[in-house]
Amino acid sequence: MLKGLIGKKIGMTQFFDENGVAYAVTLIEAGPCYVTQIRRPEKEGYSAVQLGFGETHPKRLTGGELGHLKAANLPPLRILREFRTKTPDVSVGDVVKVDVFSPGERVDVIGTSKGKGFAGGVKRYHFRGGPKTHGQSDRHRAPGSNSSGTTPGRVYKGSRRPGHMGDERVTAQSLKVMLVDVERNLIGVHGAVPGPKGGLVVINEARKQ
Repeated sequence: MLKGLIGKKIGMTQFFDENGVAYAVTLIEAGPCYVTQIRRPEKEGYSAVQLGFGETHPKRLTGGELGHLKAANLPPLRILREFRTKTPDVSVGDVVKVDVFSPGERVDVIGTSKGKGFAGGVKRYHFRGGPKTHGQSDRHRAPGSNSSGTTPGRVYKGSRRPGHMGDERVTAQSLKVMLVDVERNLIGVHGAVPGPKGGLVVINEARKQ
């Protein structure tokens, strides 16, 4: 069975279980998603299901995108994502809703983290900074020495230096599903989800059960 959804992060709230214990829950408006294409090993070389989410105006899509969706008699959809599955037990045109998941299951949620712009080493990598005394008037948040002068005589690639922080793909793993509301297309997961409110997220069955 296909266990995957595309959604939009709504925000965070509290959820109380039957014992009165409060949990921090992220609400996601997931689906309804339409099956737009099925990838098969004999043709594409792998098995996957392509889902579409977010109806939009036809003028916002290219001719190729509109033709791809029109061939399956589907409305114009803004977002398309693929979900790998060995047994695609759905057909083109089917609708996938939040009821593919149930409370108690574990899911992985993929999103794009908030962009923080250009950040220094202290904020980006928790560097300690320089000494506060002994004449150090402008070295409090400086990264310090980069590398040796003679050998290697350069800075290694991938070193932890100041630079662009955030705005990258992040996966929150093994989040517990706390609530599923089919009528309002809502799914609530225990814990934080990457990205801002309104950000696009992809929900998969957890790889580490």
